[in-house]
Amino acid sequence: MKAVILFLFSFLFFIYPTKQFAAQYYKCTTDKGTIFSQQPCGSRATKHTINVTDPNIEAPKDFVKQLNELERQQIVRNLEAEIRSNKHKLAILDRERDRAQFQQEQRLNRILSDQDKKRIEKDIKQQLKSINKQYKQDVDVLTKKLARLEKKLKRYN
Repeated sequence: MKAVILFLFSFLFFIYPTKQFAAQYYKCTTDKGTIFSQQPCGSRATKHTINVTDPNIEAPKDFVKQLNELERQQIVRNLEAEIRSNKHKLAILDRERDRAQFQQEQRLNRILSDQDKKRIEKDIKQQLKSINKQYKQDVDVLTKKLARLEKKLKRYN
């Protein structure tokens, strides 16, 4: 059986001296063993292809350039995706700050005595100051990161 397989492969490699050749064969598994054939040898035959190429063919000379260009394109895509992600984070920070400010301001609109309103108003101002301080810190970090990423992206474009 191994001799048949060896003969089949050697036949495919040596008979066709062209630059590139694709041969197809069928593989069947039966009770007697595995059979290889040029025609389907049963209902459950699997079709396989052998591609043979001339080993003397040279690779393109700009192969390294092509790889470098592909790598550059991938880096650009990744940087653009990271920039979009950080811009999205900035938008989320804006929404969270607006939501927190709205909630603090809503505390004043509840029915309270004047004394309670003044006390709560003071607390709200402190809370808003804290919210804006944290927001500014987060925005500064993301803005610096975005500037660094955009600068890096310009280098690759």
